[in-house]
Amino acid sequence: MRTETLGSAFLALPVDTGPYPGVVVIHEASGLNDHIRDICRRFAAEGYAALGVDLFEGRNRALCMARMFVGAMTGNLDHYGVPALKAALGLLADHPEVDAARIGAIGFCLGGSLVLTWACTDDRLAAIAPFYGAAPKPREAIRRLCPVVGSWPGKDFTTKAAGVLETELTAAGTPHDLKVYPEAKHSFFNDQWRNYHADAAADAWQRVLAFFAEHVTRGGTEPG
Repeated sequence: MRTETLGSAFLALPVDTGPYPGVVVIHEASGLNDHIRDICRRFAAEGYAALGVDLFEGRNRALCMARMFVGAMTGNLDHYGVPALKAALGLLADHPEVDAARIGAIGFCLGGSLVLTWACTDDRLAAIAPFYGAAPKPREAIRRLCPVVGSWPGKDFTTKAAGVLETELTAAGTPHDLKVYPEAKHSFFNDQWRNYHADAAADAWQRVLAFFAEHVTRGGTEPG
C-alpha cells in the first residue's frame, strides 16, 4: 500500500488502480496516533482509501474536547469538530484516486460520537461505523442517519446509545447492524490499550467490512 500526508491528516491507499471507495477514520481522545494510522492501513489493505483525521493539530486538546462536549450536550449538530470532518470528507472526495460517491466513516469513542453527530447533517456519507459512541441529540435527528454498523462494550457510559439508535433507526427503516459485546470494556478495539478484547475486536472488524462492502463499496461507481 501507499501512504500520503494531506495537511495534518494521514492517508493510506491500496496498491492497485483506483478509483477506490473511501473512509474517514476519526480518532479517540488521544488524537491521531499509531493505532489510528494502523486502522487506515488495514482499510487500505481491503481496497479503501482511508483518511485518518487529526482534530487536535495545532490546538489545545482539552479545549477542543470541551467545545465538542458542550456542543453535543446542547444538541448542536454542527458543533466544534463537525465542520472539520465535513472538510476532511471533501479533501478525500477530491483526491483523484477516490470515488466521491462511495465514502463512509468510522470513529472511536470521541470519534464514535462525532461520526454519529456528523452523519445527521451530511448526506455524502454512504455508511458509518461508530465504536462506543454516544447517541446524538435531538433524538429525531437520528432518523436522518445513513446506514449504521455500531459496536459497544457492555456496562459502558455509551452502551445505552445502542438501544436508542436501534429504536430510531428501526422506525426510520434505516439499514443497521448494532451490537453490544457484554464481555468487552471501553476502547476494546484498540490493540495498544489495556482494555483490548481480541475476540470482540475481530468480530466487530468483520461486521464493519461486511457492512461497508454492501453500503459503501457497492454504491456509487464501480472501479474500472
